[in-house]
Amino acid sequence: MLALARFFLVTILVVASTSVSHAKTYKELFPDRVYRSTDTQSFVESLNYQQGAVTIERADVQLTVPPDFYFLGVADARRVLVDQWRNPPAAANNVLGMIFSAAATPADDTWGAVISFDADGYVSDQDAAKIDYAELLRSMQSSTEEVNKDRVQQGFPTIRLVGWASTPFYDAATHKLHWAKELEFSDSPKHTLNYDVRALGRKGVLKINFVADMDQLAMIRGVIPTVMGMPEFEQGSRYQDYVPSVDKVAAYGIGGLIAGKALAKVGVFALALAFLKKGWILVLLAAGGLLRGLKRFFGGGSKADV
Repeated sequence: MLALARFFLVTILVVASTSVSHAKTYKELFPDRVYRSTDTQSFVESLNYQQGAVTIERADVQLTVPPDFYFLGVADARRVLVDQWRNPPAAANNVLGMIFSAAATPADDTWGAVISFDADGYVSDQDAAKIDYAELLRSMQSSTEEVNKDRVQQGFPTIRLVGWASTPFYDAATHKLHWAKELEFSDSPKHTLNYDVRALGRKGVLKINFVADMDQLAMIRGVIPTVMGMPEFEQGSRYQDYVPSVDKVAAYGIGGLIAGKALAKVGVFALALAFLKKGWILVLLAAGGLLRGLKRFFGGGSKADV
C-alpha cells in the first residue's frame, strides 16, 4: 500500500514538473555562442527563454513548448521585433509572444513565429470542406493586383502573390489549420514567405505567423506538426465549448480566415503580410471594394453562414 502511495506521489510530481514553465538563461541554451558585437551579445543574454507550459492569458491558451524550442514573452518579443528586426513600434502592440527554434537566437538568420489573438468570435468551419483553394488563390491574386494600383500611386513597391508555398490544410479534429504564401516585392529580388498557423477557439483565433525567407520553407515545414500541437485553449474557451445563439460569431469562415478576413461591415478586404526582418516594414494591404472579387468564398448572408 505504501509502495502504491509512493507511486502516485511520484506520478503527481512528474506531471506537475512537466506542466511548469522553465526559464533558461542564454548560457544554458547557447553555451558556445559568442557574437562579435557586444550590443548583440548583451541583447541575446538579456532575453528570458521559456520552455514547458506557458499560459497566454489574453487568449485563454496554454502553450506547451518542448526542449527544442523556446518562447519569448510580450516584452522580449517586442524587443526582438522592434529593436532587433526594426519593425515599427506600433506593429508589435498586439503581439503576445514569439516561438523560436532552440538551435538559434533572434540575432541569427532564423525564423521566428509571432503569436497574437483575434477576439472576433467563433469561426464556423462549415465551409472548410467546400473550398477550392486553387480558385481562392486566383481571387486573392486578382485582389492583390487591385491593391497594387493604389500602392503605385502612393510610391510603394508592388506586391505579387506568387502562389501557395504550402496549400491550406484544415484539421477538423483539432480545429487548427496552416498554409503558406510566396510573395514577391517589386523592389526586392528575394521572395518573402508567409507561413501561418491558426487555432480556432470559442472566442476567437490564435494566430501564429512565421517570419521567414523562402529558403527557410523546408525548415518550417519540418516544425509545423510540433508548432500545431503546442497551443490548446483552456476549458470553457475551446472550440467545442461554443454555445449557439449566445456566443459571438465571426463575420468570416475558414476561407475568409485564409484570405485575410473579409470585413463585411465596411466592405474592406485586408491582406496582412506579417512582420518582416532586418529593417523591413510591416505591410498591410487594405482597399475598399476588394471584397467583390471574393464574395463567392465569403457569401452575402448572415455572419453565421460566412
